Amino acid sequence: MKTKQTIGLVVAVILFIVTGVASVMTNTVSDRIFDRATEKILNGDVEFVPPAGEYIAIVDIVGTIQAQSDDLYGTEGYRHSTNLNYIDSLIDDSNNEGILLYVDSPGGTVYESQEMYDKLMGYKKETGRPVYAYMAHTGASGAYMISMAADTIYANQNTVTGSIGVIMSGYDLSGLYKKLGIKNIAITSGANKAATFNDEQMKIYQSQVDEYFSEFVKIVADGRNMTEKEVRKLADGRTYTAKQAAQNGLIDKIASYEEAKEMVSNTLGVDQYYRLDSATDFWTALFAKVENLLPKSDSQVLKETAEEFESGVFMYYVQ
Repeated sequence: MKTKQTIGLVVAVILFIVTGVASVMTNTVSDRIFDRATEKILNGDVEFVPPAGEYIAIVDIVGTIQAQSDDLYGTEGYRHSTNLNYIDSLIDDSNNEGILLYVDSPGGTVYESQEMYDKLMGYKKETGRPVYAYMAHTGASGAYMISMAADTIYANQNTVTGSIGVIMSGYDLSGLYKKLGIKNIAITSGANKAATFNDEQMKIYQSQVDEYFSEFVKIVADGRNMTEKEVRKLADGRTYTAKQAAQNGLIDKIASYEEAKEMVSNTLGVDQYYRLDSATDFWTALFAKVENLLPKSDSQVLKETAEEFESGVFMYYVQ
């Protein structure tokens, strides 16, 4: 009886130790997996795993073009830094035969739009490989600027494109402040440090908008083999239908996405396409939904708007 009890006790101890070790190992592994997933979510990382053979890379220019956020739900939509890293990887991959931009964006900030354009032009210069663009619903403003890196631009028959121009915007809250009895006080180092939008400051900001616009016009002229004078006639900020854009030389061909891919494949003699997929799409969508369930109060909206105005720093958008 004592022998059986002793054996049972030994077995129980062994099972306890094994269970404990397994639990620790499981928790450690799960923690590592969670940490890696969290890191991917925070950094917007995706894994570059291209095909073994020749392929054409699809680069998504989708959503509002802006800096990529580092928060938990900031990787949804346009992924600027991810795309820049993606193109660097394509430059180093000899199996890559070219890029097809999938464009579905209303535009965005000047900085990110031109940075992406420059990156694509660098890709062409370093590799000698072509870039093509397909426009879906929208390929306007900054998205149109990026498309200027393409050797051929395809657009869906229902695409809205163009919108060649630059805008700087802010809010004049002086009337609201007066009603609420709020007085804005700014102690500055110079007369133009605080944005009050007097005549002199309007001239300063207008000169900056004009400078960015001139660069946009030059990029379009280079990309479409037009003179800057010809571009300026079209660049009054308006959008164009695909048919109008084709008639004005802003795009090359009207086609569906599948037709565009077929034409690119026939040109390059490559049928295989590769798109950089995000491993965090599920988490991104989940966090985005949670964020949407937490509406901002009126005071939050007013506070954020006032802070942006009072900072004196404005974003320039190609629109």
